[in-house]
Amino acid sequence: MKERKNIAFASEGFLCKGWLYLPSHASASHPVPAVIMAHGFSLVKEAYLDRYAEVFCEAGLAVFVFDYRNFGESEGDHRQHLDPHQQIEDYRNAISWVSAVKEIDKEKIGIWGTSYSGGHVLHIAAIDKRVKAVVSQVPTINGWRSAERKNGPEKMKGLIGNLIQDRESRYQTGVQQYIQVVSNDGTPAAQPHPECYKWFMGTKEAAAPNWENKITLQSMEKYLEYNPAGLIDLISPTPLLMIVAMDDKITPPDMAIEAFETRAKKPKAIVKLRGGHFDVYNGETFSEASGAAAHWFARHLKESPIPI
Repeated sequence: MKERKNIAFASEGFLCKGWLYLPSHASASHPVPAVIMAHGFSLVKEAYLDRYAEVFCEAGLAVFVFDYRNFGESEGDHRQHLDPHQQIEDYRNAISWVSAVKEIDKEKIGIWGTSYSGGHVLHIAAIDKRVKAVVSQVPTINGWRSAERKNGPEKMKGLIGNLIQDRESRYQTGVQQYIQVVSNDGTPAAQPHPECYKWFMGTKEAAAPNWENKITLQSMEKYLEYNPAGLIDLISPTPLLMIVAMDDKITPPDMAIEAFETRAKKPKAIVKLRGGHFDVYNGETFSEASGAAAHWFARHLKESPIPI
């Protein structure tokens, strides 16, 4: 049995909204480990994160799922703007909030991220040693190099030109320009791969009607600047599990595997799944992905944590 509560926590002047899942045996006298999680690029918690939270909670873990500032149910004065560094601060403030919950053992906190947030958790685990286990699923490794892969030379050149124009325009006018997240009519989009339009729009209809198909154009500038695996070697001795999809056209698996094999240090493990980027959410590899993550967290959080 489990309980889910609607929660709001403060993050740099804004209230971020989320769900707290507590196993029935959690109490102040018997606090339980916890996993903190948030979604990827522009997405909201309703986009199948409840499925992961339920698996983790069934494994005896408390789970806190939240929306970043500016997205979903959370507050924010810069709506639909993705700044990875702000989102990292929201994660770290979520850790602080969870650490004060009497039913949770603050010494046994893990973080889970996927796609864009799969990159976030790599950075957080490297710098925030309150984290005692991390799962990075189909992660963004380097924004610039990922964009080059997805766009090709000509589209990449056009994107850079648009971002230069947008920066100069914002400097002069202060006005934000917007871009669609996905498109199927040839108009510019942040996620240009055809798989993205089908999945994002299908998810909006089926699970997350509050997701909006737009972000600030400045969000793409922030994306290109972002190198979330830059400190991956500093995650150790926190246990790292990386989950990659071998037919992933959105976050290239070879980039994740290279970072894992050559720069990440032990303790670490990697799971290589068949299928594509979106199969881990509501497709054929969900059970494998969620099961591997639940096992990792249970193994490293329900035992004595590694001393730092």
